[in-house]
Amino acid sequence: MKTFGLRGPVIPEKHYVVPRTAELADFIGRMKEGRYLVIFAPRQTGKTTFFRRALEILSAEEPPSFPIELNFEEYADFAPADFYGAVTEELRKGIQKVFQERGEVPAEALTQFLANAKIINNVSMRIFFEQFASLLDTPRIALIIDEFDNIPQEAVQGFLHSLRRIYHADADTRCLHSVGIVGVKNITQLNYDNSISPFNIQDQFALPNFTLAQVQELLEQYTAEVGQPFEPEVIAALHRQTAGQPFLVNRAAQILTEELDVPKSEPITLAHWAKAHAELLEEDNVNFAHLTTNIRRDPRFGRFLMRVTSYDEGVRFSLRNEIIDELATYGVIAKGADGMCEIANPMYHYVILQVFEPAVNGLEQEYFCKDIGDSFRGYLTATGDIAMERLLDNFRDFIARAGFRILQVPALPQEYVGQHLLFAYLDNFVRQVHGTIHIEVPTGRGRMDVLVTHNLRKYIVETKIWQGEQSYQLGKRQLAAYLKLEGALEGYYVVFDHRLEPVPRVETERVAGFTIRSYVIPVVQARPSEGSDL
Repeated sequence: MKTFGLRGPVIPEKHYVVPRTAELADFIGRMKEGRYLVIFAPRQTGKTTFFRRALEILSAEEPPSFPIELNFEEYADFAPADFYGAVTEELRKGIQKVFQERGEVPAEALTQFLANAKIINNVSMRIFFEQFASLLDTPRIALIIDEFDNIPQEAVQGFLHSLRRIYHADADTRCLHSVGIVGVKNITQLNYDNSISPFNIQDQFALPNFTLAQVQELLEQYTAEVGQPFEPEVIAALHRQTAGQPFLVNRAAQILTEELDVPKSEPITLAHWAKAHAELLEEDNVNFAHLTTNIRRDPRFGRFLMRVTSYDEGVRFSLRNEIIDELATYGVIAKGADGMCEIANPMYHYVILQVFEPAVNGLEQEYFCKDIGDSFRGYLTATGDIAMERLLDNFRDFIARAGFRILQVPALPQEYVGQHLLFAYLDNFVRQVHGTIHIEVPTGRGRMDVLVTHNLRKYIVETKIWQGEQSYQLGKRQLAAYLKLEGALEGYYVVFDHRLEPVPRVETERVAGFTIRSYVIPVVQARPSEGSDL
C-alpha cells in the first residue's frame, strides 16, 4: 500500500503523487527549446520530485536528451578547487549511471575521456562539457543542479559566467542544450560580488503550491486504492488551511489516514479533519521548524508580519523590498490576488502568532475579576457550550483592568498588543476546556478570523485595529459573509482602538441576517503620569 510522502523525493511506486501535468509540460517545453531555467521555491515544495520527473520524461522522449543531475548540498564550505574536484566525480558517476539505466555501453573514447577528466575551475568545466558533448551520439544534454544556493561563494561568479558563455554558443551545437538551477534563494540573493548577475540569460520558472483540484486528485488516489472516501468539505478545508503547501497537504493526509484510526469502512469527515488539524497545528514538524527559524532571523520580521495582518491598507508586495524578498524566499508570505502581501497560509499565521507570543505575558493574573474565580470553566454553559459573549465581556474588562500595563508586554509591538493578548486569552481558554483554536482565511489585509471549536460547535471571532468608522462597519459585513460561508449563526467582532481619545463600544445587531456582537476596546496609550508637568 502506498503512503503520503514527507521525506525526500516522492516515488510514484511508493507514494501518492500529484502529477503536476501542466507544470511539467511547461517546464519540459522550455527545456526542449534550450532555455536556461531557474527554479527557486521554499523548502518542501516538491522541487526535487518535480525536476527528476522532468529529466525522466526528457530522457524517454524523441529525440532523447541526456540528463545529468548535480547536487551542491555539501559544498557550501569548500574551497573552489575542492568544489570543482567534487563536481568532477559527481559528473563522472552521474554520466555512468545514465548509460547503465539505458542499458548502453559508452564508446571507448568517451570512457577514456571520463576516466582522465579533471575539472579545476570554471573554464575547465566549460571545456569538459564541450568535449563530452562532442563524444555523445545525442548531444542534447539537459543539466539540472539541485541545492544551487550551497555553491561556494568564491566559485559562484565564475561558474555562472561559464554557463552564460555556453548559452551564447550556437543553439544547435551548444554543449549544454538546457540547464535548470534549483534552490531556495534566487541567484540575485547569493551576493557573489554585488554586481549585475552574470546569469541574466535565465528564464524564471515558478513551482506553485497544489491547487484544490490537485489536492483532490492526490486524495482520490488513496480512495481508489483503499476504498475510503473523503467528504468534499474535508478536502476544501484541508486546501484552505494549507493553501496547497505540499508538505502540509501530505502531512495532514497522513494524519487523517494513518494516525486517527478511522475505520476504512467509514468516510473521513469534518469531525476527523478537526482532530487532524488540531494535531498538525501543535506538532513540531520540520516544516514549522523551518518557518520559525526563518522568521526569527531578523527582528524586523515580527513587526512587518503583524502589519501585514493588522491594517486594512496592507503592504504592497514588491521583491525590491529586502524584508518582503526574504520572507517570500522562505515561503512565509506570498503575493495576493490584489497585489498585496499576505501570510502564505492560515496554518503559518497561527504558528507566527505563537512565535511572537510571549510564553508569559505578565498579565495572566488579571484575566479574572475577584468575584468570578480563577478558572475559564466558568464560561461554559450547563449544556457544555461556550458562553462566548460573557467570555469576551471579561476580556474587555481584563484590558481595562490591566490598563497601561498591556504596553509593557515583552517583545510585542505596541500597536499589535491587543490582538496578541486576545489570541493568547482565547488560546488559554480553549486549552482548559479541551477545545481547538485556529486562524481562518483570509490571511492578511487588516483582519484576523479566529475560529474556536468546542463540542463540534464553531465560534468565530474577527479582530481588527481601529481605522475609522467606515472600516469598522465594513468589518461587520465581512464577518457576516464569512459566517455564511461557515454555516454559523452568530459572530463576534473585536476592534482595538489606539487613538488618544478612544470611544468604547459594545453592540449586538443583525447584519445580513446574522447576529454580530461588536466590541471597540480602548488601548491605553501611556502611563497616567506621562505627559504631565509634575
